[in-house]
Amino acid sequence: MQDFVKGQMVMSKAGHDKDNIYVISSIEDEYLYLVDGRLRKLTNPKKKKKMHVQPINYVDTKLKSKFDANENVINEEIKYAIKQYTMSRDL
Repeated sequence: MQDFVKGQMVMSKAGHDKDNIYVISSIEDEYLYLVDGRLRKLTNPKKKKKMHVQPINYVDTKLKSKFDANENVINEEIKYAIKQYTMSRDL
C-alpha cells in the first residue's frame, strides 16, 4: 500500500470532487484529511479514504516542514502550492 505524507499532493479519483487536487493535512488510519485552501479549508478538511485518491509524486517541502513542526499553515499557502504544481505540470 502507498505511504502518504503530510504536504503531499493527491488527486481525488472518486466522488463528486473527482480529478480535484488536494494537499494532505492529516492522516488517520485508512483516512486522509484533504485541503485545497479554497472550498476545503484547514478548518474543514475533506475526509477521504486512501483508496479513493490517486497519489501524486510531489510533496511541497515548505508545507511538509510546517505540518511536521506543527507550525501555523494558512489557506493561501495551500492554494499557492497547488497553483505552482498545476502550472509546472501544464508546461
